Amino acid sequence: MEKRFASIGDTQEKKITFSEIAKNVYAYTTEGDPNSAVVIGDDSVLVMEAQATPVMANALIEKIRTVTDKPIKYLILSHYHAVRVLGASAFHGAEIIASDKTLEMIHERGEQDFKSETDRFPRLFRSVESIPHLTYPTQTFSKDMTIHLGKRRVELKHLGAGHTRGDIIAWIPDCKALFSGDLLEYGATPYCGDAQLAEWPATLAKIADLKAETAVPGRGNALFNAEEVNESINSTTKYVTMLLEAAKAAVAKGLDLTEAYREIYAELKPIFGDYVIFEHCMPFNVTRAYEEAQGIKHPKIWTAEKDKEMWFALQASI
Repeated sequence: MEKRFASIGDTQEKKITFSEIAKNVYAYTTEGDPNSAVVIGDDSVLVMEAQATPVMANALIEKIRTVTDKPIKYLILSHYHAVRVLGASAFHGAEIIASDKTLEMIHERGEQDFKSETDRFPRLFRSVESIPHLTYPTQTFSKDMTIHLGKRRVELKHLGAGHTRGDIIAWIPDCKALFSGDLLEYGATPYCGDAQLAEWPATLAKIADLKAETAVPGRGNALFNAEEVNESINSTTKYVTMLLEAAKAAVAKGLDLTEAYREIYAELKPIFGDYVIFEHCMPFNVTRAYEEAQGIKHPKIWTAEKDKEMWFALQASI
């Protein structure tokens, strides 16, 4: 029986958990769906990740309103992917902040990504018709930016490329809490379709240097201690390293993409096959790793049409 494309067969709604991981720092997690994070300061609130639609963002805002009535002043976008950013219009009046490189990627491929992602995983775009337009940041930065929520400080950092070339993290130094975006996953498969795989481990090493004691990964459960944070760093590093090394080996042997997919899938499946969205991600991930192994630095722009053609061709090979 032919597999259903990407995650269109995943229709089961996930349980939302809103957990305090440090004083006035909250993780909004969704059983493997994309997470958001919240910091409550003296006078205002900062949110990282907007969710995919305004309707879904309002569910996050409702959770925030159970713990504070302070205004949401800042919305941080860790990167450009539609599932993270297109709920932004629900955060009325908030400053929307991202990296310079994320803004570049929105201009370069935001429209294509919107259609691509909604086709791959329609459940994650509940009430997609409520999205008025692409999300653009109102402020960007290159390397570092500090936000003051009264006495509380939140440091935004572009530590290097990884999941995309524009990823940023949010670091709350007073409690050593980290919001990683999709640079880190926990029990979930890293999506690598826009990745800079060779650079990703070095960026993760810089995250490790922060010695976070709690964290909100892009997908998966909140991380409540340093041991869980390190496990997330190590498992993400292992996945992206194995993926690229296996692709390099396939290219060195002269395998075409379909042959490479069979070999790489067989190598990674026993180790990571139980991770959330493993089957969804692997065709995209192997295609990108194969290209990078061939020396193609800049990831191709995914389109809804190319997605399906590639995905079905590769999945039919195993």
